[in-house]
Amino acid sequence: MADKTKSGNIFTWKLHGDGKHLGPGEVVDPDERLTWGRTAGIGAQHVIAMFGATFLVPILTGFDPSTTLFFTAMSTALFLLINKNKLPSYLGSSFGFIAPIAAVASAHKGLAVASFGIMCTGITLAIIGIIVHYAGSKWIDIIMPPVVTGGIVSIIGFNLAPSVWTNWNAKTPKGATASSAATAAVTLAAVLLISVLFRGLIGRLNILLGVLVGYIFAVANHQVDFSAVEKAAWIGWPKFHLPQADWSVLAMFIPVVLVLIAENVGHVKSVALMTGKNYDDQIGTSLFADGLGTALAGLGGGSGTTTYAENIGVMAATKVYSTAAYWFAAGFALILSLCPKFGAIINTIPSGVLGGVTTLLYGMIGMLGVRIWVENKVDFSKNVNLAVAAVTMIVGIADFSFTVQGVTFNGIAIGSVLCLVLYHGLYWLGRLCGTVLPEKAEAPVADASGAGVGDLAGRVEHQEQVSELEGRKNADKNGASNSNAADANTAKDAVASK
Repeated sequence: MADKTKSGNIFTWKLHGDGKHLGPGEVVDPDERLTWGRTAGIGAQHVIAMFGATFLVPILTGFDPSTTLFFTAMSTALFLLINKNKLPSYLGSSFGFIAPIAAVASAHKGLAVASFGIMCTGITLAIIGIIVHYAGSKWIDIIMPPVVTGGIVSIIGFNLAPSVWTNWNAKTPKGATASSAATAAVTLAAVLLISVLFRGLIGRLNILLGVLVGYIFAVANHQVDFSAVEKAAWIGWPKFHLPQADWSVLAMFIPVVLVLIAENVGHVKSVALMTGKNYDDQIGTSLFADGLGTALAGLGGGSGTTTYAENIGVMAATKVYSTAAYWFAAGFALILSLCPKFGAIINTIPSGVLGGVTTLLYGMIGMLGVRIWVENKVDFSKNVNLAVAAVTMIVGIADFSFTVQGVTFNGIAIGSVLCLVLYHGLYWLGRLCGTVLPEKAEAPVADASGAGVGDLAGRVEHQEQVSELEGRKNADKNGASNSNAADANTAKDAVASK
């Protein structure tokens, strides 16, 4: 096929080689593809990879799983179109929205109000994407240096800790032969063990496979009710709903923008490292596309979206970065979203399973913020950095809250505002007093293994490649040693025979 850069058609992909095989060190670039059958197979792998994490968000927040899946398909298609099929990515559900949605639910304001918060967050991210595309990202680093970004991202995850314990202690149906705590322990153990006992794609699917193990344990112990599945239709539209405006919730939702920025930048950096291409000019369009997809999801009743490390893992394992595969993934996700019975099955996942998997997932969100501190070498020997981080963490984890004229602010909203105000206030006060030296604003870094501020997959792939290389070297050494020993024995036998 002709090169799309020459033809001007973004829906044209060159066939890589014979379309069936990859030679040593070869990769399938975003503007290339394998045979259509193989490309569809890779697309199916992407759906499986994002499946576990994407469906946990609606289950944990009360959103409809089929609606959420529908909008992940739509958002992925938008992302590919806006980036002109240059940047491969699947947009799944973002865990960053769980905490503010939970806060809205606890205030009994309903999912429509939460959808309004999601929509506004998406619009904010899209506006930031436009600004970054034309003006660069330097201003973000000045307003939100790593100590601020890391603190806000951390409390978005750690703020959810109490809900995890609630799921561990949830009541089980009558006739259940195991507690929710037992199911949670089995699920968590499965997720952790699969991640360390298996390499490659299986190891990267530890969340999905761990949830399956926990679900089977729950079914075996009579914790799952299938009555809703029996009543659900095979084909039908997802349940859409419009957002309900409530400006008071925005203080809880807008901080999620920082998580989405971190995840998108990390995704772009990781893809750049693995493909050997420079995608820095796609950061703005990536943020804009994700923002638009999130706003669309909020408008129709879906959860907010983000780029996924799980799909980075599939690309790292297959060496196929073709955007054509992601169109197949979006198509498969769309088909599944139009099956209500499938969504009903997802809704049967019991609290124990959710408690087990979120013990890891919510902690990972929090540790993403800590990782931003580490990778950017935030100096906590400086009083300003230490004070800002300490106060932010306590406010967020303890979930400080207060109400002003009927508007309630939770730990995430208060912590995020305090983090920004304290940093800039203390910094400039220290500058005026001469006790604080000026700092140079630096963008969050991506290390040599490809992990940017939002993605671990590049590092995992790098480590696996090193391990594989070392294994081959050891095998070669052992083979050489065995060969030398065999030659020596042969020589001895020859001497003896003489």
